[in-house]
Amino acid sequence: MFARTKHRTVHFDKPFWISGLSEMVTAGDYVVDEDEELIEGLPWTAYRRVATFITLPATTENKYRMRLVPIDPEELEGLIAVDRRDAVT
Repeated sequence: MFARTKHRTVHFDKPFWISGLSEMVTAGDYVVDEDEELIEGLPWTAYRRVATFITLPATTENKYRMRLVPIDPEELEGLIAVDRRDAVT
């Protein structure tokens, strides 16, 4: 099965929380990777998202490595929307 990864950068003006993390994530630019797989058997090319990850800075325990953290795509879009809304007001 053919798979691909789409990369994008998202910007947050304010710190935010991600479900499952014990620390607040600082404001800044973050790379988001979306893994997709080819849906076979269709007469056209189509993909389905199978995983979404956000790259976060290292922690004090692991100061030399970035962290690739899984995130629910709906949670991510919600965090982006709240950040955009708060930036406008």
